[in-house]
Amino acid sequence: EKGVQVTNPLPLSAVILAAGKGTRLRSTLPKVLHSVAGKPMLEWVLQAARVAGCEHIYVVVGHGAEQVQDEISADDVTWVLQLEQLGTGHALLQVKDHLKSATTLLVLSGDVPLVTPETLDRLAVAARSNWGSMVIAEMEEPGSLGRVVASQNGNLERIVEVADATAEELENPWINAGIYALPAPGIFDFLCDLKPDNAKQELYLTDALTAAADDGKSLAMVALEEAEEAFGVNDRLDLARVHGVLLRRKAESLMKEGVSILDPSHVVIEADVEVGRDSVLHPGVSLTGRTRLGEGCIVHQGAWLRDARLGDGVLVQPYSVLEEVEVGDACQIGPFARMRPGAVMKERAKIGNFVEVKNSELGAGVKANHLAYVGDATVGENSNLGAGTITCNYDGLGKHPTEIGKDVFVGSDTMFVAPVRVGDGAMTAAGSVITKDVPAGALAIERSEQKNIEGYGQRKLERRKARKK
Repeated sequence: EKGVQVTNPLPLSAVILAAGKGTRLRSTLPKVLHSVAGKPMLEWVLQAARVAGCEHIYVVVGHGAEQVQDEISADDVTWVLQLEQLGTGHALLQVKDHLKSATTLLVLSGDVPLVTPETLDRLAVAARSNWGSMVIAEMEEPGSLGRVVASQNGNLERIVEVADATAEELENPWINAGIYALPAPGIFDFLCDLKPDNAKQELYLTDALTAAADDGKSLAMVALEEAEEAFGVNDRLDLARVHGVLLRRKAESLMKEGVSILDPSHVVIEADVEVGRDSVLHPGVSLTGRTRLGEGCIVHQGAWLRDARLGDGVLVQPYSVLEEVEVGDACQIGPFARMRPGAVMKERAKIGNFVEVKNSELGAGVKANHLAYVGDATVGENSNLGAGTITCNYDGLGKHPTEIGKDVFVGSDTMFVAPVRVGDGAMTAAGSVITKDVPAGALAIERSEQKNIEGYGQRKLERRKARKK
């Protein structure tokens, strides 16, 4: 950086310590795999390291190592196994033999997912003019977090773990965030000298940093502008708190880009979601997975979308569910509609209340306004599906397709027993069960002839009245 006297011009690497069991979470799932805002905690830390420009990433794993590696698919990660969990200093020491050249290590924690690339950039800049650097935060209630004691020149003097701190040291509001930029191989000289002479009988990385400070190494302290970046996850309460912060960040980012979110505290928008400008999100909306909304979309209360791709100007009415679907421009969906995986709506198509679409394509301008099931079907443009339309796609053994052409009018309560085809411009009469192909332009009627029994209703009414007397 301009104006910074560079004494540590090493390339950046990242070491993410992810070996903890997370006992207080009361879960069989490895701690770093617990999801916050749509991603495992570890994924958030990996993302920050990548954006910060780390050339190599090492993840130290212990408890549930195989499960962590299976879940986190990352070609740019070197996995380092810590067979015994003997503390943070011991964990970092496991990386020593994997390093091929001198580097600055950004040391991160897999259960501290709120760290931002901007903070890591500041940390790296501070390390360039010092032996190393570390992140600190001021908290009103620091709790069990280690306290940081600064020297007169503003560098680290020592780090004290809560279990070993005096009453005076516990009053210090500045805590160690557990995020560092350290020179390698230099840091390993101090790690190799560690002794487990503390309350937990572990090898603390913080003891190595205190030893480095005693040896005259300058370790700059980088204060967080937002202390929440230092939040770690130890239990389910922490998990909820971190989840909420990440959701808030995403909502704020979208609003700055031109999206209206009417009640940001009551929406769920996960990390990989994209929303076009001038879109409006009402309270209770959940946008998850890799959902993408175009410009000018309106999503009303209670709608839930996962991996859905919507064009411009789409209207999603309240309490609709869309999962792994594609929706064209100016479509309307709901209320209370369900689009299941494989459903496609072309531009200007409309499905209304209590309509379900699965693995089907609705052409441009198609309407199914209420009470219909469309499964394994194709519907040509400008066709209308009346209330109660059902494609009977399953015969107990397999699924079969229904093909409906363009400009078809389907009467209410029509059932298509697949496989069946309906030609362009055809019609079906209400209440028909269609088992054979319908030619283009034809009217298909399948129902018994109506018979009227004169006086039957009147006689029934008179008998009911007689019984009441």
